[in-house]
Amino acid sequence: MVLNVENYYQTRNTLFKWRSDTSIVNKVTMAFILACVTGIMAQIVIPLPWTPVPITAQTFSVLMAGVVLGRWWGGISQVIYLFVGLAGVPWFAGSTGGYSILLGANGGYLIGFIFAALFLGYFIDQYVNSRNFRPMLVLMILANFIIIYVPGLLGLGLWLYLVKGSYPSILTLISLGLLPFLIGDLIKISGAAAFAKAITPKEPFIEVNDIGSP
Repeated sequence: MVLNVENYYQTRNTLFKWRSDTSIVNKVTMAFILACVTGIMAQIVIPLPWTPVPITAQTFSVLMAGVVLGRWWGGISQVIYLFVGLAGVPWFAGSTGGYSILLGANGGYLIGFIFAALFLGYFIDQYVNSRNFRPMLVLMILANFIIIYVPGLLGLGLWLYLVKGSYPSILTLISLGLLPFLIGDLIKISGAAAFAKAITPKEPFIEVNDIGSP
């Protein structure tokens, strides 16, 4: 049993070191795969009658993209997801695609995905202590509720302005674009933080790694 645990620790360190040192071709391939995972998770949709923003499962894959691919490439995977969808591939929520989505009710959230994955990828690679459950939970809460929701709510507000001719109040934006997703997001974040703790090595795997706390 001890040997199996040691092998597990060694394997995850080897895999993360490999993904850090591997070729650009492999990194682009992995980024595209994570973009596809985001597209697949986006098809798990629960529409809500009182808001144009649906519940989806893609937030989980966005957070994990930063964890699995690290700084830069986690964000690049979401850039790929965004631009391929804007080009017309119907892998946004509800099998939609096209450039008009960017000015729709969900456009701001898509932009937030990129920065959330970049943010988490940076901490995963740079700080060993961030790979434990509690600091990762805090980082994911920040990534989700600030980095994703701020541009998301701004985009929702712009869409409502274009549709109704007046910009909504902050309370209206929060009630339409944040509160309905609060519990579900906390569940996804908790699961993602637990998964991140399990799969990430607890020792440095790149030279610039800082073993201190973020």
